[in-house]
Amino acid sequence: MSSQPLLQTVPGKRIALPTRVEPKVFFANERTFLSWLNFTVILGGLAIGLLNFGDRVGRISAGLFTIIAMAAMVYALFTFHWRAQSIRKRGQSGFDDRFGPSLLAVALLAAVIVNFVLRIREANRA
Repeated sequence: MSSQPLLQTVPGKRIALPTRVEPKVFFANERTFLSWLNFTVILGGLAIGLLNFGDRVGRISAGLFTIIAMAAMVYALFTFHWRAQSIRKRGQSGFDDRFGPSLLAVALLAAVIVNFVLRIREANRA
């Protein structure tokens, strides 16, 4: 959608018509936000499981997964509000974020690698 009003030319006159934003755009933004929250709940559940039924390494991994889940929640909230404001203002720029999901995926990969490294060290000590 365009942030500039559509201009229809009538001979000798210019009429500015506002662009229309479909309601499904707002719902798509909310659906994406709820999808991110679903991911954080699953990750938080994994962290709680590790915390309750794990050993020292499990508690460390649970802490890392909890921090990542909270970061994902904050990211989802800010992205939701940013997109909603941009939709309300009928912004023409893209609504996608290329760095946030990549950064969260790298953090999650790092937490899994830390978990494996700690497990391997513990196995070598025993």
